[in-house]
Order: sequence, then structure tokens, then C-alpha cells
Amino acid sequence: MSSPVIIPFQSFVKIDRRKKDAVYLQIVYQFINAVKSNLLENNDQLPGSRIIAENLQVHRKTVIAALTELQDQGWVETIPNVGTFVKNPESSLSTTFQTKTFQHPPEKAPFDFRKEFILDTPLEKNKEQLYFTDGTPDYRLIKPEELVRFYTSVVRRKKHSGPGTNMNDGSLFFRDQLSYYLNLTRGFHISRDFFLPVASLEKVHSILARLIINEGDVILVEELSYFLPNMIYSQAGAQLKTIPIDEEGMDINYIRNHFKEGEIRAVYINTKCQYPTTVALSEKRKTQLLAMAEEYQFIVIEDDTDFEFSLVRNKKEILLRKKGGNRVIYIGSFGKFLDPGFQMNFLIGPKDLLGEGAKYLNIFGKPDAMMEKALGELIHQGDIHRYQRKATKVISERKDFFAQLLNNILKDHVSFTIPSSGLAFWIQFKEKISLSELQKKSKEKGLFIPMICLYQNRTVTALRLGFAHLNVQEMEEAVGILSEAYRELVLEK
Repeated sequence: MSSPVIIPFQSFVKIDRRKKDAVYLQIVYQFINAVKSNLLENNDQLPGSRIIAENLQVHRKTVIAALTELQDQGWVETIPNVGTFVKNPESSLSTTFQTKTFQHPPEKAPFDFRKEFILDTPLEKNKEQLYFTDGTPDYRLIKPEELVRFYTSVVRRKKHSGPGTNMNDGSLFFRDQLSYYLNLTRGFHISRDFFLPVASLEKVHSILARLIINEGDVILVEELSYFLPNMIYSQAGAQLKTIPIDEEGMDINYIRNHFKEGEIRAVYINTKCQYPTTVALSEKRKTQLLAMAEEYQFIVIEDDTDFEFSLVRNKKEILLRKKGGNRVIYIGSFGKFLDPGFQMNFLIGPKDLLGEGAKYLNIFGKPDAMMEKALGELIHQGDIHRYQRKATKVISERKDFFAQLLNNILKDHVSFTIPSSGLAFWIQFKEKISLSELQKKSKEKGLFIPMICLYQNRTVTALRLGFAHLNVQEMEEAVGILSEAYRELVLEK
């Protein structure tokens, strides 16, 4: 090994005391960069910590902390009574991989495994900057830096409180705060014991499927309905039966005329903003549905994940409020207008059901405890209401503008109703065209329309188009391209 070399640390380590990063971490990061760029070479012997401290004009304890961190990460090696030497763990790894031949797995597995065609959906990647969705918010509205400060605050407190901190306290804090928020905004009167936070909507439906579905159980959904729960419940062994819908939503009388008591396990329904048509279930039919659930002894799975995007927030519309959850399992979302990493979904239902559901979080993954604490702080400090107001205002303006664009550009060719909830329009074409061809022509012009937005059969030629993720200029461009592609398609007929 080499003798100690004269290393001008100040040439590649620049201390900025205005930064939030601790000084010793600034040294660590820049030391690693110096090794990666070969300013420091493998096995170079470093001078003593006192000399480095004088060179950088920092306290010796700061240098010792930096060297300790570098040693823990494998970037230096200290040999007692000899010295400290530079090590590049990444170069040694690359050498190891280069000396060993690697054979990739075969194209086809030499063993049997289960294939599930029910879960097949087109996996599409769009390269176009302009695209439609089936209804998502604009995550650019609330800057991530604003949200990160809540998480950073929790991480710092965790660091200072030591390794023995019970992170379950953070989860309970969030659940207390969420129950307060839901009681305030949705008119509930529930404690934390009656809801179960779950990170993603896919996990919500997967847990529900394991709790309530047995092979062959009949689940009723609307004639056009949401592909996500449909796939998950079908894969769990349920038989999905479709019910017609009209301007009042699901036809409850159809259920009575075609099913008998005991034949139905559950009805899945979004009463406020049906997917994909955005129609709301009428108050009369809500009453009918709840009465039939009691009579026929089935479960109502109420999807209210669009509540935060409802411009008319009538708390009394929620089925859960009408019957206190006797036969209703409620699916909701929190912070859906925030960056996806800061969103949370939840189940509300009987306490024993949720207790059993919590066991499945050990399989599907529990929500990040520190993230839960950060979301609790978001509610506790009142910032969630500020973000909500901002998102609601922008969404309302964009909804009106999108409707205006459709009227101005496609008025004679489509019919639609401005939805009272949700982030998408249901647009029906008056002339029968090929939506796949419309999709193709739009893509050629720089607009991507995913398959999940296309609905076409013998009676329906429609698009479910999300608007909220687009600003005014993007909406104008997107609808303009859509109109141009449509007109070219019609002229070719």
C-alpha cells in the first residue's frame, strides 16, 4: 500500500453551510464523487483526520464522523496502526461481474406455472407528451417540495428519538387525524377502529376479495364498469353479472326481476360517479338498493374514491351514512390530488371485518409508518384543506373549459353531460366510427389515447376522457388533435 499522499481536499470538497445537509454528509458525498471520478484512486492512503480537518477548516469530530460513514459504506478501509485507505466498492463489484459469465434466464420457463387471462390488460407506454387518461389529477399543482417537508420533519424526529421509537404511534396518530378529517368532511361519526388505511386501491380490492369472496360467488356490477375491481374479483373466483344502467344509474328493479334472495354475494357500485359513464345513482335507487341488500342479504361495496373531486358535496348522498354501514363496505381515498406517494386509500366497515383485513397487510405490505405520520401532520396543521381548495378551484375551472372546448369544436359530433363528480367526461359519438382508428390517427398527430379510454360495442361508441391533468393550453391542443383525427376518419368513410 502507498504512503500517505498529499490530497488537496479543498479542491473537490466544497462546504456550503447554507445547505440543510450536515457538513459531514457534504464531505461524504463529495468524497464518493471524487473516488468515482478517479480524483482519488483505490488504495490511496489518507492523511490523518487532524490534517484533513485543517485542510477543510472544519472541526476534527466532523471529519471523524465523515470517515466513519465512509467506512460503513465501504469507501474507505481503516487498518489499525497502519492508516486509512481509499476503497472503491463499485469497481470491485464490476470486476467481479466481468470475470464471471452470466447466463440470462430462458425465454420460456422449463416448468409449469399458473396463467391468469382475466388479469390481461394492455400495457401501453406513451412517448407523446400530450395524452389523455381515464381521469387523473394534475400532480403539478401541489409542488412535491411542499409535501416532502412533512416527511422530512418526521424523519428528523425519528432520528433524534432513537431506535426504540414505536412507529406504531405514528400510525395511530394518522388514523386519529384521518378519522377527524373524514368526520369533518364527510359527516361520519367514526373512530379509528372502524377504518383500515391501505396504500393502494389494488390492495384494497385484493384484501376485500380475500375477505368476502368464495369460488362461484355472484358479484353484481354495472353493464359498463371499472376494469380494476372486475379483474381482481374475477381472479378470486367470483362470477360477475352485469346490470343495465341509465340516466339514474344502476337499474335496481332489474336485480329484483332477475335474481332471488341468497343468490347475490355483493354489489359493487360507485353511486356518485359511475365508471366509466360518470352518471350518479338517483336517491330513489339508493334507497331501493339498501332495502334490497337487507332483504336479499347481500353486501354493498360503495366506491367513493371520487369524493374529493365532487363539486357538489352532499354528505347525505353517501350510502354508508344512510345505514350506518350495516351492509355497506365503504372504499375511500385521501389526498388523491397530491403526489401519488402522499395518497392513501381506506376501507370503512364492521370492526371485526377490518381486524381480519389488517392481517392481509402483512402480505400486501403495510403503509409506510413515517408516511402515515407525515400525512397525519398534513391534516393536523391544516395544510390539507389549503391544498384541497387549490385543487378544487383548478379542477372546476378546467372542467368548465373542457366542456366549452367540446361544445365549440365537436358540438355537432358528440354528446356529453358535465359530470358533477370525478375527473373525466363520458363522450359519445353520434356517428359510428372505429375508435381504434381514431386512436391511431391521434397518435400520429402527437396525442396518445390509452385503450382503457375506448368503449365500443354494437350500441356504444364512446370515450372516457380525463381532463384534470391538462392545463388550458394542453386541453386546447388535445381536443384540437382529437377533432382533426375524427374529421379525417369521417371523410375517409
